[in-house]
Amino acid sequence: MGTIGVADGADSSAMRVDNTMSGTVHGTSMQVGSVHGGIAFHYAAAPAPGTRPDQVPRPPRRFVNRRADLARLDGLLAEGASAVLNGMPGIGKTSTLYRWAHDNQQHFPDGQLFVDFAELRSAAGADLSEALTMCLRALGVPDERIGSGTAELESTFRSESAKRRLLVVLDEVTEPSHVRSLTPKGEGSIVLATSKRRLGELALHDVELVELDVFDPDAAKELLGELCGRAALDADPAAADRLAELCGGLPIALRIVAARLQSDRLTLAQLADELADERQRLGRLTLQGTDATGVSATLSLAYRDQSEPAARLYRTLGDLPGVSFDSGVVAAAAGLDAATSAGLLADLADAHLVHRTDDGRYQLHSLVRLHAQETARETDPPETERQIVQRVTTHYLALTTLADLAVRAGRLRILKLGEVLRQPVDQVDAFVERSPFAVSATPGRDAVEWLEAERPNLMAVLRAAVRFGFDRQAWQLAEVLTVLFLHHRHLADWRESLALGADAAHRDHQPAAEARLRSMLSRPLMDLRQDDRALAELETAIELADASGHPVLPGSVRELLGRYWDRRDPERAAAVYRESLEINERAGEARGAALARYFLGRALLVAADGEGRPALGVTGDSMEVEAERQLRAVYAEFLGLVREDGTPEPDRRMAARALADLGRAQARCGAAVDARATLGRAVGELREQQAFHYEAEALESLAELTENAGERRGLLERAVEIYRESGNPRAAEVQALLAE
Repeated sequence: MGTIGVADGADSSAMRVDNTMSGTVHGTSMQVGSVHGGIAFHYAAAPAPGTRPDQVPRPPRRFVNRRADLARLDGLLAEGASAVLNGMPGIGKTSTLYRWAHDNQQHFPDGQLFVDFAELRSAAGADLSEALTMCLRALGVPDERIGSGTAELESTFRSESAKRRLLVVLDEVTEPSHVRSLTPKGEGSIVLATSKRRLGELALHDVELVELDVFDPDAAKELLGELCGRAALDADPAAADRLAELCGGLPIALRIVAARLQSDRLTLAQLADELADERQRLGRLTLQGTDATGVSATLSLAYRDQSEPAARLYRTLGDLPGVSFDSGVVAAAAGLDAATSAGLLADLADAHLVHRTDDGRYQLHSLVRLHAQETARETDPPETERQIVQRVTTHYLALTTLADLAVRAGRLRILKLGEVLRQPVDQVDAFVERSPFAVSATPGRDAVEWLEAERPNLMAVLRAAVRFGFDRQAWQLAEVLTVLFLHHRHLADWRESLALGADAAHRDHQPAAEARLRSMLSRPLMDLRQDDRALAELETAIELADASGHPVLPGSVRELLGRYWDRRDPERAAAVYRESLEINERAGEARGAALARYFLGRALLVAADGEGRPALGVTGDSMEVEAERQLRAVYAEFLGLVREDGTPEPDRRMAARALADLGRAQARCGAAVDARATLGRAVGELREQQAFHYEAEALESLAELTENAGERRGLLERAVEIYRESGNPRAAEVQALLAE
């Protein structure tokens, strides 16, 4: 036992001793009598009143870019508005606030306060009250005046900040109350916070929500150049571009790349080659072989904060083929109803694990996708991905088939609609009429626009279906997807989809489907100047079609074979078209017969030399005149097509193509004025039908008849633009004409 006293001029009246067996002493000094037992002193000297706190950590030494975000914070300061920065994990929210706070100290003469809520959460029992207490102590408020309980602490903080101009920086807040309670009251004071979640409620309290985005390629290389030296980037700009792309513009990934380049003594190209392997990328975006400083660890923290249903959906998204998705696709993939899917997607978007695009769809950052995939492999049964791909393929196949039907219901198809749409045959028409495309005012246009928007996803789904051996669905998807490429001629994708589909049909023992797809494959192959391969595919398709027993397919395949011979041997092309015409007429296939007659007319036009040639079936009149007559007739025939039930179903796309060829025939006949007018109409109608490849061809023909050099250049420039968008080699040829 003993006696304890405190001297040094301490005011003993400021002391309070709890009269308990285990007393707690509050104040700066104390005097007691006899003391029994162990004694522990916990003493933290509070700053004297009037102290100017400067608590915000220094920003990274090499902080670059974020100019627009920093400027926006400058604007908020001028308005006296507080803000919360959010964005995906590792995007640099905290560093941005540190940078801005460091550069704007002069605006806050009474100091800068800082609270790291992540650290507070790691301490047992720490909460908002502890954060308020920390700030009040930093402002020099004695403990006996701080009070207890959140409401009392908030009141004291408002009073103490009322006559000060302060910046309060809060890192990793999780609740709107964290920001509201720590907003200083003084004129010119603001609070800036970071959060992993979108705290939308704060918008009701005049707090701005500022979302940071990943760096674009130039900004990403700027950061790499600052960290690694511009000389390294200038020495290998291609490798620098690859690294920026592989990091997806995510600042934490770029900083890890820079650190690895220095610590592991790697070149930019060597590290880019390492990161190119998706299976190893996240593991190699880690320092010193530990997840503590890796991209994966950063994303795992956000993942662990999710509810179990949201976490399960996150893993599902990792296995989802494609680059973007809507709630309907996600619902199909996860086996959920649309409302539940939309709600969980909103939770993941709030956590910035999923990004919502301007059109209401969702995307995963490339590194987030890899993390979701890795997490799924570690957590879910091995067959999970296969099940997800099968459900998504079924979903997309049905929608793509409906889109195909909306564009052209009467087109030749090998697949069975009842099988694909999962409807009895006698209910398919009613099902189609209720589809999202059928109820549109412009179903065909909307369907093509949907297909174009979904093209990257559809190609990814097709590849995944092949990878998992879903051959039946793969060739069916390739067949209906062709309707997109007839309008938007993405040649590389068109060739790949048909090749995958033809091989899948072969494995599925479907000769008619294989013949259909191989014959159609000849079209992108010829556009890509791969004529030998195109002929080989056509010859195989003829054999398969003739052996299939299908009543119309042999005629369709011969029509496509005729297109191969068009510019090589017009007489042979005409003979093949006549075979096609005979087969279609025998089968009662009106559209197929119209197509054969159209291409017969074109064969005449291609071969026209002013002399009748019996092999082409022309006697008397010149071939130009006969071609014009046939093309004019087939133009009307396409517009007059009807379904089996008598419902009109004009083929406006093919009619527009016939109109363009009619204009060419008129030009051959010397009717230049009529030809220009007809081709001008054809250009407009082809554009209306989104038949852009044929629009480009018509533009070239119109340019040949246009005397004004400026107008001619404009027509050819539009043609070049179309060819380039589709990857057509013709773009370079027309560009050369422009150069001349």
